[in-house]
Amino acid sequence: LEGLLQGIGSVAEQAAQEVGPGASSDDVAAHAVQVNVFHTINFLLKYSHSIRESVRSGQVQIEGGIYQLETGSVEFLGASPRQGELLSSSLPVPPSMIAPDDARGVHGVRTAADERMPSDVALKMLKDGNERFAAGAQTASSTSGDMLKALAKYNQAPHSAILGCADSRVPVDTVFDAMPGELFVLRNAGNTCTHAEGSMLGSLEFCTGKLGSRLILVLGHTQCGAIAGATTTYQSYQSDEPRAPGCALEGLLQGLAAVAKEASSDLGPGVPQDKLVSHAVKVNVFSSINFLLKFSEPLRDLVRKGELDIQGGIYHLETGRVEFLGRSPRQDELLSSKLSVPPSMAMNTVRTSEDGTLEPNLAMQMLKEGNERFAVGAPLIGKVNRSMREALALKGQAPHTAIVGCADSRVPLETVFDALPGDLFVLRNAGNTCTHAEGSILGSLEFCTGALNTQLIFVLGHTNCGALKGATSAFLSSKESKKQASQALDVLLNELGSVVSEAKTQCRKQATLDEIAARAVKLNVFNTMHFLLRYSEPIRQKVRAGKLEIEGGIYDLKSGRVEFLGKSPHESKLVRIGSNVAPSLKQKIGGP
Repeated sequence: LEGLLQGIGSVAEQAAQEVGPGASSDDVAAHAVQVNVFHTINFLLKYSHSIRESVRSGQVQIEGGIYQLETGSVEFLGASPRQGELLSSSLPVPPSMIAPDDARGVHGVRTAADERMPSDVALKMLKDGNERFAAGAQTASSTSGDMLKALAKYNQAPHSAILGCADSRVPVDTVFDAMPGELFVLRNAGNTCTHAEGSMLGSLEFCTGKLGSRLILVLGHTQCGAIAGATTTYQSYQSDEPRAPGCALEGLLQGLAAVAKEASSDLGPGVPQDKLVSHAVKVNVFSSINFLLKFSEPLRDLVRKGELDIQGGIYHLETGRVEFLGRSPRQDELLSSKLSVPPSMAMNTVRTSEDGTLEPNLAMQMLKEGNERFAVGAPLIGKVNRSMREALALKGQAPHTAIVGCADSRVPLETVFDALPGDLFVLRNAGNTCTHAEGSILGSLEFCTGALNTQLIFVLGHTNCGALKGATSAFLSSKESKKQASQALDVLLNELGSVVSEAKTQCRKQATLDEIAARAVKLNVFNTMHFLLRYSEPIRQKVRAGKLEIEGGIYDLKSGRVEFLGKSPHESKLVRIGSNVAPSLKQKIGGP
């Protein structure tokens, strides 16, 4: 407000001079209204080439008026008395839009000889430069020989780093009316980090760390072909099974499909394609910002200290103007991330005891991201080399997740979660159960969550489970009474009967064997989770202390995707009333 009042102070000063000394403040204010009308008209004529041309050609007239509140009538003032004089002006833009000489650098271009530019000043330069570009009044001149020598001699000091799209219609330096040395520009199709994450992150860490840039702008644009293609790719998933990419472009579009999925979820069904793509462009800008914050500790550290600002924008092809979006809504949350490298770079290393403990939410995120890569046929895991094997042997393991899964050959857990050796502590048996391997399963998990300090246990069932189908068949054929077991398999199937019995109760009366078995798969996941909570005090203690989470999921053989079920709804009760020892272990260890 103070700035606004100071800005129109010259109007009041001129009005006071024209009405003469002795005039009341009301008289000065009333005359200042008229002065201000002509002041605004004069400003338009003085600083707009296109407006002057339109007035000269007779296509446009500019006149003024004053609305009288007392009578409701308008006093028409006509054209500015200075119109003829001002039509000879040659100024293309207002003073505030012209980059000051010192902003261009002491050598006419920005170099390391100039002071580091604060992020708010850099952002203003971007905004002013884009406005000049949109108005057709660029001021960036051609570089002289002295400028080129200065750039070579003093090195670069860009005030901003831009992550933009490779689209030829969005020439970043031109869009911001920038001179050489001002912008550190990274571009690829879709302004994304999905398949160039190491390159983008490493480049931005270099720019903000070594070169001292204090602003990163992630710039999307309207009518983005990459985002449109990713949206089509995502929509094809709804009717067809995901398939492995046949070329690098398909891999890029599949990597961006998650953005289209989020945009679709935001807008809901039935949204026109162009509107969905438009929203996906915005989602993708924030997705890239979030990626930078999530996987780069150097960037997070600079943001926390107030030495770096990361913002987003969308360039509108139709107008030439950038819509500035500000910071990510998730910035505060992501500043607590502990991840230091992106997934594709982490795949070149293995987890060892030197990596420490991974929090449950981060471990779960790694499971979800790995499974998504597997499901779309774009795994990142490569070959395990000698140095990786040596690291595992010499430094010990630190798995981020312990998984209790089925022995079914169609569910190779490391593959399903696109995991490296050292990532997962895997326990498998037919039916992912504890019924007859309780001591083995419980003891193994107590070791993993204790000695290895793993903070996530994940119990994974799967569709079309042979063990659960067999148990369902055995249960139904015995008419809910156990038959005499003649072999170990019979014992296993009979012990799963309680799960099948509950599944049958929850299904419709005429449910088929397959329907009951499918229901039993989910119940069995929770049954195993309950067993762990009921019969292991070390596990219960860690859950109560918030140092361990137990969650479940179901792997779909057909789609390759895991349905994540979350925690048991009975967890809070079970951690309070559990028993110390599993039933079959009581006699072996002399329990009561």
